[in-house]
Amino acid sequence: MLTIGQLARHAGVSAKAVRVYHAKGLLPEPERDASGYRRYDAQAVIDLARIVTLAQAGVPLARIPQVLNADETALEQIDAELHDRIRQLQQRRVRLRDLDQPDRLCLPPEAIAFMERLRPMGLSERHEHAIRDGWILACALAPDISRAILASRIALLDDPEYVAVLRAYDEAIEWSPDDPRLEEIADTAAELAKRMTLPSDLPNFRKVPHQVVELLTQHLDSPAWQRIDQLVAQRISEAKNATSEPSEAAARRA
Repeated sequence: MLTIGQLARHAGVSAKAVRVYHAKGLLPEPERDASGYRRYDAQAVIDLARIVTLAQAGVPLARIPQVLNADETALEQIDAELHDRIRQLQQRRVRLRDLDQPDRLCLPPEAIAFMERLRPMGLSERHEHAIRDGWILACALAPDISRAILASRIALLDDPEYVAVLRAYDEAIEWSPDDPRLEEIADTAAELAKRMTLPSDLPNFRKVPHQVVELLTQHLDSPAWQRIDQLVAQRISEAKNATSEPSEAAARRA
């Protein structure tokens, strides 16, 4: 007859694990000796070995009784669950590899493609990070709309006028919001906007809560950029004889 410690050592687990198996009804409680200690026989060693083998194979403890009773349906379900768990773990490994690449973290493939195309342009780190964070925010708050405009934004990276506007924003990042040169940038950006897909052109844009629209522009930390966006919105409004949100200008720049 074995003590709980001896039984645990034979199975390669701790005595605490054996107690857990008792508590969950997986391993029958043995009789106790005159001193009140559990005493285990050979059958307990066999039962515990089977339990430990299944647990180490990834079978949930709650399912072990079904497997021990040769329930084929339970085995198929457990196999499917293990496949799903493996897939999840593989996805986590990919995420871990991306931790040293912030552009890939929290962004969909379309936004990652945009950032990879953007990087060779040599924009300032502050500007590049602002664009990246803008896409992270947009994809989190309005994923459908963001994905709808990403394809057109990637295509625009081949447009010299669009690239010129990006570089102009980059140059103006530290300027005062009262700098008269912002007017010229706004003129160029407004003209460019006339042939761009804007958020307001998309069917679902008007369904986006106003609070979300505000959040999409609040991350901008350049007063000069905020002023340019206001000027662009004014020009578009005047051209259309209608109102336009400053957030559209921010989305065009992204």
